[in-house]
Amino acid sequence: MTRSAAHTDGIALLARRDYASGELRAKLIDKGHGVTEVEAVVAEFCAQRLIDDARYAERFVAYKAARGQGPVRIRMDLKALGLPVELIDAALASGPDFPTLAAAARARKFGARAPKEFKEKARQSRFLQYRGFSADDIRSALGNDPGDTFDPDL
Repeated sequence: MTRSAAHTDGIALLARRDYASGELRAKLIDKGHGVTEVEAVVAEFCAQRLIDDARYAERFVAYKAARGQGPVRIRMDLKALGLPVELIDAALASGPDFPTLAAAARARKFGARAPKEFKEKARQSRFLQYRGFSADDIRSALGNDPGDTFDPDL
């Protein structure tokens, strides 16, 4: 296939949604385009800012956070897309307040009242862990910040 065919396929893919450079590269190679043609097309798209990995990472973080996912899960997803660690860290740092998001996700699923029993805390903790929140975010959402004293009578 020619470079113009790879360029046309790349434009068609980008017309549907935004892609990270590595993701677009893989899609074009899967379509049967040669590696050298794909590299040239991806470099051209980067120069024209049709694809921008930093922009993609920021939008990805905002989208996933709005769906109630935490930074651990988002980081794994971005690494799987082949984005550099520096871009991932910058996007997560400029992202939302994850402890607040963890508390909101917990409240949406289990109600406004914080759990009192250990079994229920463990259940809610597993839910938040599955959603990709860090241990600190989970402790904050459950009201178990370090320094809190445990009162079994509550």
